[in-house]
Amino acid sequence: MCNLYAQTKSQDAMRQLFRDVLEEDEELIDAAGNLGPASGIFPDYAAPIIRRREIRAWTLTTARWGMPTPPVYLTAKRTDPGVTNIRNVSSPHWRRWLGIEHRCLVPFTSFSELDARPGAPRNNPVWFALGKDRPIAFFAGIRTEWTSVRKLKEGEVTVELFGFLTCEPNDAVGPVHPKAMPVILTRPDEWRCWLTADTSEALKLQRPLANGLLEIVAEGTRADPA
Repeated sequence: MCNLYAQTKSQDAMRQLFRDVLEEDEELIDAAGNLGPASGIFPDYAAPIIRRREIRAWTLTTARWGMPTPPVYLTAKRTDPGVTNIRNVSSPHWRRWLGIEHRCLVPFTSFSELDARPGAPRNNPVWFALGKDRPIAFFAGIRTEWTSVRKLKEGEVTVELFGFLTCEPNDAVGPVHPKAMPVILTRPDEWRCWLTADTSEALKLQRPLANGLLEIVAEGTRADPA
């Protein structure tokens, strides 16, 4: 489920959008370097996130997509490629990363699910966005710094990781992928709630995006052709 998404808008567009969240004495610090548009972001790729930096400041930075895998699934394995999507937030493995210091926003312009509709071609990616012009929205993400072996050729590394929450699908995603969809936040009040509210309040955002807001914008490609 959602192991492929895109973020094709400019770095400045991400900064400008997030400014709607900031209060007068707050700031967003850009520590992401030079980010280009990404029409296909896959698991373990580095991608932009917005995370807490200190009490009145946030930072735009990058992290690798895939949170640490629960140990029970790593028995006899030499690498941990990570978990991209998190649904069961009651699990002790995930609860440790639900506090304010570990929450983040993951900017995206479209995301892909494999097509489960009757008669669909095998392994057919279907791309969803908030409109044909692919406006930016955010996934509700969590992040941590973690030491592990992601790839054997890389060896042990300590890196910033992220994943995002999933929920029941809405009416747009359900026919294509009936199991789940990413938790999508489209309004500044939702962004601020996810970054600043206590955990019980923030987790109320783990619900499908309202019907009528998503549409299919492309099919059959491993990158968003926009």
